[in-house]
Amino acid sequence: MEENTITKLKRLFAQFIRDEQGQDLVEYALIVAAIGLALIATVNQLSAALVSLYLSITQGLASIGTTGV
Repeated sequence: MEENTITKLKRLFAQFIRDEQGQDLVEYALIVAAIGLALIATVNQLSAALVSLYLSITQGLASIGTTGV
């Protein structure tokens, strides 16, 4: 290789190392992934609480019907 080509390659490599544009995209992707996991965990807990509430309501309604006879 000639000296000019090596110098160009060194300059290109140094520019590549200093470039931080893709870093922002990775950070945003990690934030979105963390928020998504938090939402999934919250929805799972909320659905379990709703099922429990529904079961207690249906059991309460069923007990009202049986004691009234």
